[in-house]
Amino acid sequence: MAVELCLLLLLLCGSTISEVQPIYKPPPGTLDFGFVPAKTYDTGAYHEPGPIGILFKIVHSFLYLVQPNSFPQDLIRKLAQQKFGNTQGDYQKAIYYEIGFIVTAALGLLFILLLPLVGLCFCMCRCCDNCGGEMHQRQKKNADCQRSCFATFLFVASLIISVGVLCAYAANQHLTNQVRGAKKLVNSNFKDLKIFLNDTPAQIDYLVGQYNTTKDKALSELNNVGPLLGSRVQEQLGKEVHPALDAALTMAGVKVERAIKAIRETKEALENVSVSVEVLQEGTERLHANLTDVKMHLNNTLGDSACSAAQAASTCNIIRNSLNQLNINANFSGLPGVSAQLAKVNDVLKIDLSSLVQKGYAAFNDTPDLVVNQTRNILSAVPYIKNVLESIGSNITTFTKALPVQKILADLMVSLTQSEAYVQDYFPVVEQYDFYRWLGCLILCCMVVLILVFYYLGLLCGTCGYDKHASPTTRGCISNTGGNFLMAGVGFSFLFSWVLMIVVVLTFVAGGNVEKLVCEPFEDKTLFKVLDTPYLLNQHWKNYLSGILFKNPDINLTFEKVYSDCKENKGIYTSLHLEHMFNIDEFLNISMYTEDVALKIEHIQINLSKIILLDEIGKENLLDFSSSGIEGINFAAYLTEINKSVTKVDLLSFANDLEARADQLPKGALENALKGHANSIRMIHNQQVVPLEQAMKYVKARSTLNQSIRLLKRTSSELMVKVKNVISAVNAAQLLINNNASLVIVQETKKYMDTIVGYFEQYVEWVKESIAMEVAACKPIANVIDTAVDIFLCSYITDSVNTFWFGLGSSSIFLIPAIIFAVKLSKYYRRMDTEDVYDDSVEQW
Repeated sequence: MAVELCLLLLLLCGSTISEVQPIYKPPPGTLDFGFVPAKTYDTGAYHEPGPIGILFKIVHSFLYLVQPNSFPQDLIRKLAQQKFGNTQGDYQKAIYYEIGFIVTAALGLLFILLLPLVGLCFCMCRCCDNCGGEMHQRQKKNADCQRSCFATFLFVASLIISVGVLCAYAANQHLTNQVRGAKKLVNSNFKDLKIFLNDTPAQIDYLVGQYNTTKDKALSELNNVGPLLGSRVQEQLGKEVHPALDAALTMAGVKVERAIKAIRETKEALENVSVSVEVLQEGTERLHANLTDVKMHLNNTLGDSACSAAQAASTCNIIRNSLNQLNINANFSGLPGVSAQLAKVNDVLKIDLSSLVQKGYAAFNDTPDLVVNQTRNILSAVPYIKNVLESIGSNITTFTKALPVQKILADLMVSLTQSEAYVQDYFPVVEQYDFYRWLGCLILCCMVVLILVFYYLGLLCGTCGYDKHASPTTRGCISNTGGNFLMAGVGFSFLFSWVLMIVVVLTFVAGGNVEKLVCEPFEDKTLFKVLDTPYLLNQHWKNYLSGILFKNPDINLTFEKVYSDCKENKGIYTSLHLEHMFNIDEFLNISMYTEDVALKIEHIQINLSKIILLDEIGKENLLDFSSSGIEGINFAAYLTEINKSVTKVDLLSFANDLEARADQLPKGALENALKGHANSIRMIHNQQVVPLEQAMKYVKARSTLNQSIRLLKRTSSELMVKVKNVISAVNAAQLLINNNASLVIVQETKKYMDTIVGYFEQYVEWVKESIAMEVAACKPIANVIDTAVDIFLCSYITDSVNTFWFGLGSSSIFLIPAIIFAVKLSKYYRRMDTEDVYDDSVEQW
């Protein structure tokens, strides 16, 4: 039986042996391996920008209008393979893809070139007293309307410029805030990576250690093979044996208890019947004698000569004819006795059917003990099997120590520590340069703010200081100052706008392309598909990642699959397909032990022929119990006599009639004699008939006698059929034990072994699942990628830069209409040197 345990070993490795496959494989008992120790990762690789996110979405929509084309995968692949330009249409495709950026950038360059030139020409023109430079204003009737319109337009343009510069400032500040907070995010990623590296050895040790749980469970069941296997055999045989015994017990329980109750009631009733019949027989015999005596005396009286008289003859004849009614009706003398039935019932009550059935149960319940006694050879093999299991555990431990996991993790930890130190050293440098960037962007915003200050001051002074009654040459100082502020704003607009547009164009081209070529394809994983292009990063390798890791570029390992698996926090073994480096199926394979197990498992022999469910004496007692003997009683004769009246006629009625007819006779001795006979009949009724009728009522009051007899009669017929069925079922169950037990034992033994083997299969599956999903869960790797690309590059930098140029660019563009409206409006605020009267002609300047 040492072999049986070896079988459990063989199946532990997942191997299958067709020769010893069980007929039915029950699900094994569930083992609790606990949870693989794992710490929670701190990094949440998700960035919520807050309120400024609305601006980010607006910028994304604007970029979609500028560049609605899909990601140019083919062009990027050719560019990476240095094949761009080999095909004639490559440049055309690139221009088509970038046409939105090209046109927008061209307009920006045009702005950069023309605005300073226009400003220079405008300045020279005004110096020549043209273009509004002449301090002379021709007054017109709609001057107030024009002034109001110019002021309104300039104010609206200034508001739009203000919104734009606020957006630019918010984006600038947001970028600085995120850069300052990036250190915490980076430290969190390094912490998760360290947890990832430090926890992996402990997780592997935990997996190896749980082999003892499986081994201990298997040895525990092998040490108890007798009771456990015996219970299985008993359970399987019990599918046939228990119904037979249950049927007998049910009969012995419910049906028999009812029958015994009825028999006891019937016994009591029969005893009462026996006594009552004796009383009735004695009473009816005495009544019959008295009635015969009365009839004789009446006949003598009616034979008197007085009855021959004409007046009495008719009455006497009537009385004489009624004398036949003076006789008993119920005759109990002919009823059969019930003493034999009482004796049979007493014998039936002495049979204990329940004990007969319980003996069968006891014999069948001894099955585990029989199996225990006959499986001691298995117990003798347990030490050998234990040694085999211990050797397997040692092999597992040796194999895990032979893996280069510790060395790999140690090298990675060194590299990680160096990288962390490098990043920490350069964080102050990054923050310093970010300060310079923030300061430069702030200066650009201040340029726009300076222009806005002049415009707002000009509108404030001009509007507040304007006197509509004053002529152009007599305008107040405040109004004149407002006009000068407006012209100062125009001057600074020409000085700063082209500088602002240079920054806008550069950041627009850079930030817009990063958003379209990096951030968007990273979000929908198109970028990974490009990276997974065969022979892209290395012209000799089909799959770059597997070439780097395994030196085998033919293994299908893609960036997208690794990233997706790590994103789902799967184990590094599954994500990187490390089965190509070391295969855990081979590590868990112990098929070397299976052949011996397959041969020795067939030698189990258990004999259950000693189990006797119901012996011959028990069967005879069952048959005896089924016959109570009550069915031999002549129930009809009893019921017929019981239902009869005591006499054929009611003696009181007869006596009354006799006395009434005596009154019809002439007064004399005949009348008195008949009345005397009537009194004698009444006396007989009161002294003999009434007690007999009460005795009859006593019998009728025992109506349960009738019910008990009928119940016993019906139960007796049912018992006969049921006893025969029970005996047949018990015989079939006994035949199953005697003839088929060996097959059941073999089958149950295989099932038992499969259950034990199932523990090892559970262990193997649990190890595989844990390694695939829990051990070295690579979520930190995906978090690092998400942090670097999605959060830091795209959310922190690109979105902020794009929002900055969007706000600064909109402000720069609206400087043009602001210049026009400011120049026009300043003419109405500044103090003129000369003036004209009203002139409806159009002013030329």
